[in-house]
Amino acid sequence: MQLSTRTPARLRMDLLAAASAAVLVAVAFAVPRLAGEEFRRTLYAGSAPIFGIWLPHIGWGTGPAILIAVLVVRYGPEFAARQPWSRLPGLAYVTSLGWTFALAMVDGWQRGFVGRLLDRNEYLREVGGVTDIPAMLRGFSGRILDFQPDSWTTHVSGHPPGALLFFVLLDRVGPGGGAWAGAACMFLGCSVVPAILVALHALGVEHRARAALPYLVLAPAAIWIAVSADAVFAGVTAWALALLARATRESAWGTTAVGAGVLFGLGVYLNYGLILMAIPALILLCARRAVWPLLPMLAGALAVAAVFTMAGFWWLDGYHLVVQRYYQGIASERPFSYWWWGNLAAAVCAVGAAAIGGVPRALSPKMLRALDPAALLVAGCLVAILVADASGLSKAETERIWLPFTVWIIVAAGFLPRRAARAWLAVQAVGALALVHLLLTNW
Repeated sequence: MQLSTRTPARLRMDLLAAASAAVLVAVAFAVPRLAGEEFRRTLYAGSAPIFGIWLPHIGWGTGPAILIAVLVVRYGPEFAARQPWSRLPGLAYVTSLGWTFALAMVDGWQRGFVGRLLDRNEYLREVGGVTDIPAMLRGFSGRILDFQPDSWTTHVSGHPPGALLFFVLLDRVGPGGGAWAGAACMFLGCSVVPAILVALHALGVEHRARAALPYLVLAPAAIWIAVSADAVFAGVTAWALALLARATRESAWGTTAVGAGVLFGLGVYLNYGLILMAIPALILLCARRAVWPLLPMLAGALAVAAVFTMAGFWWLDGYHLVVQRYYQGIASERPFSYWWWGNLAAAVCAVGAAAIGGVPRALSPKMLRALDPAALLVAGCLVAILVADASGLSKAETERIWLPFTVWIIVAAGFLPRRAARAWLAVQAVGALALVHLLLTNW
């Protein structure tokens, strides 16, 4: 009797959370349309809160995307529950790649994939000019500020040199060009799915991983994983957390913890904001009641910092200069009064209604008191997002910028009741398909 009276209340909470998120998104889309032209101009996002323009369209990726969505909605939950664990990460990765590539192809091969990273503000515009990597690292900070003859392009200046270095090295080892770079971003970005599964399995909550798998595969975030550099950042830090999770099961000073630290360190030199990954990392250690991996993890991260510092780049100098550069551009005009909550609406678009519906269950007092690892990871990434939002340094484009955090919030959908999984997955898929067909995103 007690269970039967509690279940409807939980269901109402799920629906209320999802409905509240839907209202937030609707209001965030409506306000710019209802406000005056001057206000819309200051947003610098034609389809605010999403960075893009309104352009209803279809493409040859439409059919495959719908087919993948139907198959995952129909068979995904049962498949994830019954398949041997050893097969699931690989199968989830392949399915995620198919979903992500199909969504990109809704916009077309050139417009939706090859041309994304060839924009004048992107990394590839600077790759050809880097002929001396040590010199680039030594002089990187001197080119961050705008309005200089040799100022870096927008995205290069807004990140530590690790981001540019990634694309430079990628260009050196392959054919180069937008397709090559886009494929690398997509393949690395989609690896967040198996990384999250590996992490949850290592933390002893395989059932959470199985329940979350279909939602991770059909994540609306895939729209921005193909293709953006932030997909790479998400992949690197997801595997850092996965290695850290595995390290908690090993003996002291295991190499896995050092490897996790190296990846966390690389993340911080790819994106300044990824310093906030310390929040879910520390929460993960608390969930496992394991403090010892902290020292080898720090050793690995500091080794990365030492390499960049000896090469001539001091992270704190870069960060302070980036803050100055940030307010040299459109960020000085974008109103924080809209974006502090518009950012959250954009993040909702990336995680989907199912993830938001599962948040009340994941963050319930029962789960938090039990130190459920999956719930604590969701909580840690939510806290990181709120800190980033409050900083004022993430005004717009958070559907892309916050990918390293939002992909973990999708795990909350795994807390939803299994009997309702198909309905929630359908909502998740419809939301992603609507976004990609109604808007032409910039990423």
